[in-house]
Amino acid sequence: MAEINMATNTGGAGVRRSKKRSTRVDLTPMVDLGFLLITFFIFTTSMSEPVASKLNMPADGPDSKSPQSGSLTAVLLDDNKVFYYHGKLEEAIQNKVYGTTNFYIANGFGQVIRQKKSYLDSQKPNGSKELILMIKPLEESAYRDVVDILDEVMINDVKTYALMDIDPLEKEIIKKLINEPQPK
Repeated sequence: MAEINMATNTGGAGVRRSKKRSTRVDLTPMVDLGFLLITFFIFTTSMSEPVASKLNMPADGPDSKSPQSGSLTAVLLDDNKVFYYHGKLEEAIQNKVYGTTNFYIANGFGQVIRQKKSYLDSQKPNGSKELILMIKPLEESAYRDVVDILDEVMINDVKTYALMDIDPLEKEIIKKLINEPQPK
């Protein structure tokens, strides 16, 4: 609190001096109040809430048939690499419509999706809506790769996609193809 100190008269001859009063303000309660307010605002403030992606799951039932011309399969490899092919694997190997890419902005997997969508649009109006992306991560692929490919799905507005397990035969064929030179 504030207190007033009064100077005592020392006695002296002659001149009478006015009494000087000095004030000293104790700021301890104000500092306490400041810390209480800071603590209150820290505890009552909400941080940014985590946002989850919406996941639509198909209903149980028979397998849905999809046109092979609209399917694109992405196999997630290690070191941020993606092996992709169009349609069925055997036909993709025969027609040399497969390749390996990464997640770069300019010429990564997003560009492969955009090329596929433009090809489907050139075949028929709104053909890009028939694009079906099948994502097959390998054991050695990182979780970040799955997040990156799902980001590409959102960015490129792919309506139909699925996370799937890879067949052992398909895995073996892809491992052989990766070690060979890539087609242009």
